[in-house]
Amino acid sequence: MKAENKTIVLTGAGSGIGRELTFALLEKGASVAAVDISEAALKETQKLAGDKGKNMSLHLLSISDRAAVEALPEQVLAVHKQVDGLINNAGIIQPFVRVNDLEYATIKRVVDVNFYGTLYMIKAFLPYLLKRPEAHIVNVSSMGGFLPVPGQSVYGATKAAVKLLTEGLHSELVETAVRVTLVFPGAIATNISDNSGVKAPRQADSGKKSKFHPMASDKAAAAIIKGMEKNKARVMVGKDAKFMLKLYTTSPSFARNFIRKQMKELLD
Repeated sequence: MKAENKTIVLTGAGSGIGRELTFALLEKGASVAAVDISEAALKETQKLAGDKGKNMSLHLLSISDRAAVEALPEQVLAVHKQVDGLINNAGIIQPFVRVNDLEYATIKRVVDVNFYGTLYMIKAFLPYLLKRPEAHIVNVSSMGGFLPVPGQSVYGATKAAVKLLTEGLHSELVETAVRVTLVFPGAIATNISDNSGVKAPRQADSGKKSKFHPMASDKAAAAIIKGMEKNKARVMVGKDAKFMLKLYTTSPSFARNFIRKQMKELLD
């Protein structure tokens, strides 16, 4: 689905990939219903969008709040008169600790935002998308959604759930006008750790350097929009995501041990 003249609902629009997705969509002539939990971040995104920011509406809510999400479609329609697409970009990581050391309140928060938040948004907007001549749902999973990462096991479980939910949704909607895209980002230069309230260990602290450098968030956004406009079922974002998917597919045990060794020094 081409973005031009479409209204796209975008979660996590206040920063990182979400902010760059907002800019890219506006540049392509779309209108954006920007959703975020931070009012200041949303207003900053709109300010940075310049004149094109007039084609944005700002919606302050937590996607983990089902009642707020269920009220959102009518709020979007009141401004834009139509809704053609949904990009579920918002998400949080967990503290970099093992499951044994992870508190239940933190587990619930990660599950509520990453899985239930995505599900609430789909359930709220899908009836409206099905009425459009063409529409699109983009769900952002993670490299951790197909590859186990110690210290992010619950986060990975939620992103694996998003993966299967999206793939199932793709099959369910194949005979409709709603296309579905699943996105697997690798390491992207964003402030997700700060937004998640998590202190991320630095790779440099382990004395090792990765051959993969985080992709710039604007390039990640461009890859996601390109995938949507080409109606791709799956979009791999970053060389690391592509490499690890191939490695995990061909040799799961080797890939698991590779990641385990990378994370062990950061967790100990």
